[in-house]
Amino acid sequence: MADLSVEYINPFLMAATSVIKDICQIDVRVGRPYVKTTEFESDSVIIIIGVTGEVRGQVLISFQLDHALKVASKMMMGMPVAELDDMSASAINELGNMIMGNAATILSTKGIGMDITPPTLCRGNIYLKQSYNKNICVPLSSDEIKMELDIAVNID
Repeated sequence: MADLSVEYINPFLMAATSVIKDICQIDVRVGRPYVKTTEFESDSVIIIIGVTGEVRGQVLISFQLDHALKVASKMMMGMPVAELDDMSASAINELGNMIMGNAATILSTKGIGMDITPPTLCRGNIYLKQSYNKNICVPLSSDEIKMELDIAVNID
């Protein structure tokens, strides 16, 4: 299991902060990265996106349900969102697509090719076990939302 360099974590963080600012008009602060098990509680909303190419593994974007609903509302032009229905789930998945697409673009400027899988949205108590790398968790927060970016990838 190799350690993931900050050089390879930063493109994901740059993409996440930029997309959230541009799409949701929310400035998020990047917290201190740490290694964690990939476990989520019952009120969690998790976007799972696989990565292939020279970067292999997965990235998870997680929120508590109330924070996911706030993000979905922002993405849907401020329309109130009270539940995670098909429309709000689609908005949250699209946020994951945008973040990972931007990360792929940033990595490509470094000569690293990365493709992404379609997002999978999960809710509730979840435990995932990766055998290919440590899961690096980076908290992102603002006065409005809290979320986590869980990065478990290998770079060729």
